Amino acid sequence: MEAPYELKVTIDRNSNIPLYQQISGPLEQAIISGEVEPGRLIEDEISMAKRLEVSRPTTRRAFQKLVNRGLLTRRRGVGTRVTPAQVHRPMELTSLAEDLKKSGSNPSTKVISYQVMEADEKQANDLGVEVGAGVLVVTRLRLVDDEPLALLTNQMRLEAAPSWSQLQEQGLYENFDQKGIRPVTAHQVIGARTASAEEAQLLEEPEGSAVLTMYRVAYDEDGGVVEIGHHVYRPSKHSFSFTVFAS
Repeated sequence: MEAPYELKVTIDRNSNIPLYQQISGPLEQAIISGEVEPGRLIEDEISMAKRLEVSRPTTRRAFQKLVNRGLLTRRRGVGTRVTPAQVHRPMELTSLAEDLKKSGSNPSTKVISYQVMEADEKQANDLGVEVGAGVLVVTRLRLVDDEPLALLTNQMRLEAAPSWSQLQEQGLYENFDQKGIRPVTAHQVIGARTASAEEAQLLEEPEGSAVLTMYRVAYDEDGGVVEIGHHVYRPSKHSFSFTVFAS
């Protein structure tokens, strides 16, 4: 069983610093310095209150301050943990699964929906296929260390489509590679908006929270569309980085 981190601090009741800040301050410093690693379980508020001889509302307020700052994550049945390190992705033609593995994270996937259908006029135009041709529209929830990170919706030609089980086990681009399909260029648009009720529930964010978005159209070497993606990311756990040049 994992031993929770216990903050070593002496409470000074004669200080002008509020008691909850005497807890949140040292704990924040321990997290920022790396003394307490991302994902580490923190002692629960009841045990901490008893050990430090303060009230439970005091420890709850200390924890909540760090939750509000994005340093702690609290989940019912899981406890209080240091927020996993944010995923920083380069603006390159790579998949989220590949980037997460390279960063040393432990990604997993849940396929939320897997729909095989006949292309309507818009899908046919977007994917460069005939109206009525088979297409796959799939939505996946990507997690890191069991924490929701992104909601990924992709559409592609049916002949390029991996199976449900393949998408559970591997990233989309890994599956493409095994079929000899290699995206070489892409058009991407990064944006932001508020989450829908369904998105917020799946990403475990409050309804109406801000989310990052990415729209991607990937092409093969012949200029054919390989896949179209509409992705939604939790901004507290994900960012994009890119290099710009002077003209």
